[in-house]
Formats: sequence, structure tokens, C-alpha cells
Amino acid sequence: MENGIRKWGLLLLAGALLIGAAGCGHKIDPSVNLVEDDDSNVREVNLFGPTEKADPKAGNIARTAQELTVIMAEEQLGLRVNYRTYTAENYQDKTYDDVTIDRVRNQMDDFYLLNPDTIQILGMEEQLADLSELTCAANLREVVKTANTVNGRLVAIPQEVVAHGLFVNKDLFDAYHLELPETPEDLLECCRVFKENGIETPIGANRWWLENFVLAQAYAELYNGGNTDAQIKAINSGEAKLSDYMRPGFEFLKKLMDLGYIDAEAAYTYEAIEGEGPDFLAQKTPIVMAYWSAANAETAYGNPDFNMQVIGFPSELGQMPVVSMTGYGVGVRAEHLEDTLDVMDVMLSDEALALYAENNQVISPSKNVEVECIDALKPLNDRINEGFYVLGSNANMKVEQWGNTCLIVRELLSGASVDECMAEFDRLQEESLEK
Repeated sequence: MENGIRKWGLLLLAGALLIGAAGCGHKIDPSVNLVEDDDSNVREVNLFGPTEKADPKAGNIARTAQELTVIMAEEQLGLRVNYRTYTAENYQDKTYDDVTIDRVRNQMDDFYLLNPDTIQILGMEEQLADLSELTCAANLREVVKTANTVNGRLVAIPQEVVAHGLFVNKDLFDAYHLELPETPEDLLECCRVFKENGIETPIGANRWWLENFVLAQAYAELYNGGNTDAQIKAINSGEAKLSDYMRPGFEFLKKLMDLGYIDAEAAYTYEAIEGEGPDFLAQKTPIVMAYWSAANAETAYGNPDFNMQVIGFPSELGQMPVVSMTGYGVGVRAEHLEDTLDVMDVMLSDEALALYAENNQVISPSKNVEVECIDALKPLNDRINEGFYVLGSNANMKVEQWGNTCLIVRELLSGASVDECMAEFDRLQEESLEK
């Protein structure tokens, strides 16, 4: 199960920065500082993340959106942000998440780019500073605060919100006079029509993202019914069974598999986009699932030969985006704590987040920053702006959500029954109650 959760972490960092930089399955010695600091009297703070800092003397380079916000902080505060990361020659056995946890626990850096499961672990251990008093925190969307609050403390803030949705070939839906699905029953009917008209596999799927169908149905009411905190408290205490939330989504997935609308055997072996992507682009498969940035990327779905729309996953409350995010966290005993908090306030200000969103074409964590998205993404963006979403990751849930759900879905794909899958959720919940 651990390896699957690490894969999830890599995919999130891919959405926020560069997919190759996180290096899933690689190791460095966390006791070694990997970037030598220049000797000077300049105030400095140390950032640990998955990417290197560009040479400040290099001309004609395209700096990342993240680095532009760091430069903004350096210029406004008159200090230097040192990047501490690892390069190919340092790769061994540990993942990025393993290394960040070690470094935070050993107070080796000031602030860190963290994946959701890492935020949860370190937040529970009270290794991360409370960021709720930062000026920028007042501008955050509620979804961001909810996802990154542990035991009442805001322990991380992202630069973007990663939204997952269904990517659909609207031309094929129109050809068969089908409306875009709102509910699970709608999707089953669309798949029936596609199947009867010769489309062998209506939904292209991979082994990493089918959990979105489960999460959308499991938590539609929890996150949109006005009683979120009480329901999470009941799950965390064991008063409510996590498996009761998950069962409808797993039963729905099982039905999609049994009816041949999803090829379970292929999905189990497919990597994200690489497996199902070619058939979607060739208009052989009308539906796939992916994250927001895939609609902008030429190497993914950024240039289809048809009218593509990105919508939320079907739920009883309508189309439901599934969102999650990485986040910057500050060590609670950081050596340069005050300067680091000042850097965070600049990097995560509305001005900096607008720069980031403009360059990366992503959803901003600030409620004051509007993203100019392509037409294909407007249905998904509209639902999020209306306040309809579920969290694929939530640091305040004792049982980690995305990675565990992903791996249990893979058990379903390989032949496990729904009851067996629910027993695994019960086991995970019982383990969380013992901690």
C-alpha cells in the first residue's frame, strides 16, 4: 500500500511543478545538505523541494512560476531563498516523501513543499508551524483551509489547487443525443448507448485515477451538506464507519466493470494517460479521467481534434470535481522562522498567486484570484467556483484518503469483492483509532 501512496504523491507534485523532479522510488541521505550556501551577510531562508533553482546569472531562460514568486519574495524582503533538493546522482532508495519527513523531523530546513499524506503525518506530529495568522491565509478558499488544517491548525498552503475531472468527447455525446452525465445513473445510461452503438469500452481508465469515482460519491454530501466538521469527527472517532461512505462508489465501479464499460484488466496495467490516452484522442473512447493541467498540456489532452469538455464526476449531487493539493509547510522550530513566515506571506500573496496562476493556468488557492481557463475547463471551474467539490486529500482525516482508496480500487480491479474492499477500509479505520 505504501508504494501506491507514494505514486499519488508524485502525481500531485507533477501537477504543481515538474513530474520528473520528485523521483518516485529514489533516495538521498537526509543528513546531507545538498546545496552549499554562499558565504555572505545576506539574510537567508532554506527551502526543500523537488526542483533546482535556476542560475541567477543565466540569461534567456524560462523561469518556473514557482521561482518567479520566490524572486518576488527575495526582492521585497532583501533576503535570499536557498533551494535544497537532490539531483540524479543522489538517487537511491527513498522517495521524496520519505526524505521530506526526515528533514522536517530533524529541523534541517526552514520550509518545504509537501504532499498531502506528508502534511497529514507531520501535522499530526505538530512538526509544522500554524500558518493561520499569516496575512495571506485570510484570502484562502475554504477548500484549501479544510484540506490543510490538522487539529485546528493551518499547517500548509499551496500555490495551486489540483482538480480532477472527467474528460469527455462532446462530439460523440452529441452524435448519440446524450446529455453530459450528472449522476451515476446518467453515466450508466450513456455507457449503455455507447456500447450498443459499437464503442467497445466507453470509459478509458488507468490504475491511479478510478478512485475519483469513489471519492465523488463517498463525500458529495459530506463536503456539500453543511455538516462537514461533524461528519469528519465521527469518522475519526469511529462513530461512523468509513466503509459506509465508500461502499456506494465501489458498488458503482463494480457495475461499470461487470457491464464492460471499464476494461478492468487493462486499467490495472495502464499508467495515467499513457494507457487510455491514445484511444481517447483517436475518438475510440468517449470518456477518460485526468487532472486540470492535462487539458492544457500538448503532451496530454491539450490539442484534441474534437470538442472536449471537462466535467465533475457523477454523484447524487451532480457533477463533482475532486480536488487536492500540495502545500508549503514551515518547520515549527525553523532556524529562520520569522523570515520564513515573511517569505510565505509574499509567495502566497494575491499578487504572487495571480502571477503563478497566469503562468501555469491553474486554479488559485486564493478566493480573490480568478483563473482564465480554456473553454474545455469551464464546466469544472464553474462547479468549483460555485463551491461544489470533494476533497481527494484531507489532512484532518485520520485515514489517508487518496492513496489508500487508490490501492483498494486496484484490489477491486484484480478480482476482490466489494465486501473484501470494505473490510480493508474497516481495518484501516481501526488502525487509525489505535494511534
